[in-house]
Parts: sequence; structure tokens; C-alpha cells
Amino acid sequence: MTVSAVEAAGAARRSADPALCPYRLVLEHVTSRWGVLALIELLERPHRFSELRRAIGRVSGKAVSEKMLTQTLQTLERDGLVHRDAKPVIPPRVDYSLTALGREAAEQVRTLARWTEARMADVERARRVYDEARAARGARA
Repeated sequence: MTVSAVEAAGAARRSADPALCPYRLVLEHVTSRWGVLALIELLERPHRFSELRRAIGRVSGKAVSEKMLTQTLQTLERDGLVHRDAKPVIPPRVDYSLTALGREAAEQVRTLARWTEARMADVERARRVYDEARAARGARA
């Protein structure tokens, strides 16, 4: 079976049942609001939970709740992107780091984030042109 035939068969299965689209789920996890920020922060170095939470808050300008960050990290861990290292000490210490797979994904996400930052003026210009054209069409109707 050729690569294109395999891809076509996979696409047919996914379009028939969205629940069978694991690619989309992983993409959603990696590109989620907090997933992106967690992956990019963990690219620099491992973090303890509380320092990761603070770092994400500084970058985003909005605090992530403990519950949401916990859910995000558990999802990324399940996908094999994040490693959770719980040390048996008192008080408990848990460090989060990227796996090799997670580092690869995080680098891709960071590239997209940098592109977005570099091209934001172009996006804003395109939005203005679109909005002005749409408003002009609405005024004529």
C-alpha cells in the first residue's frame, strides 16, 4: 500500500468518525491555550509546578488556575510530551520536564509563536482591510 493510499484511508476513517482522529486531539492538546505556554516554558528548563504556573502567568498576563494547569500537564504527560518527576520528600516535590517528543513539539510551537509575533502587523493590516471591505458591502446593501 502506498503512502498516499494509507493517508487516504486514514482520512476516510477520520471523516467518518471524528472520535477516531487522534491527530486532531494531539494538535488540540499541543495548541491549547495553556498547552502552548507550558511547552514553551518547559523548553527552557524543568520547572516545579508553582514556578511553571507563575511563569505562564507572567507570559500570558493572566493566571492559570491550579486545576487547569494540572489538567493540561496530565494531558501532555499522557501524550508522552511531558515527564512528571515526583520526589519522595517532605514537602512533596514534583518537577515537570519535556520528553524528547515533547521537546520536538515545543520547538515547533515556539516557531509558530515567533512567526505570529513577527507577522502580527501583517495580520492586523489584513483584518482592517477585511473589516473595511465588509463594512462597505454592508453599507451598500
